[in-house]
Amino acid sequence: SPTGDSWGIFTFLCAALCNLPALPALNCSEELGAGQSIQQTYDLTRYLEHQLRTLAGTYLNYLGPPFNEPDFNPPRLARAERVPSATVDLDLWRGLTDNARLAANYRAYSRLLCYLRVLDGQVGTAELRHRLAHFCASLQGLVLSIGGVMSSLGYPLPAGPA
Repeated sequence: SPTGDSWGIFTFLCAALCNLPALPALNCSEELGAGQSIQQTYDLTRYLEHQLRTLAGTYLNYLGPPFNEPDFNPPRLARAERVPSATVDLDLWRGLTDNARLAANYRAYSRLLCYLRVLDGQVGTAELRHRLAHFCASLQGLVLSIGGVMSSLGYPLPAGPA
């Protein structure tokens, strides 16, 4: 049976699914080599979006009714508001430099990876653990890819977890 922390995991998966593809808002006017790295990084974010949908579906099936029913609409909980949103005001985002955008994505995905690694010990089924581990491996690849883009453009990596 799911633990009381199931709402936190469910809310996190929903929030992450809505906010994952933030990386593509880069200006690709830099070096051609960096442009290819940016495209590969973008492709990885799209793959991660697909993986996250699969992970969310597996988790909802684990929770069972009413969560896995097609018309389920989760209520807004006070706890859900503690999950940080990756959404940034579009005008603010457009005003950021590529370095600032990449650094923001690097930090955000690094934090997400740290959070998911902590969640791994709380997951109840082997299938869910497997999907979460696969997602974490891909997410680690995304963080490394963003770091590679930053390095190829001559930007320093942000301090903090990687």
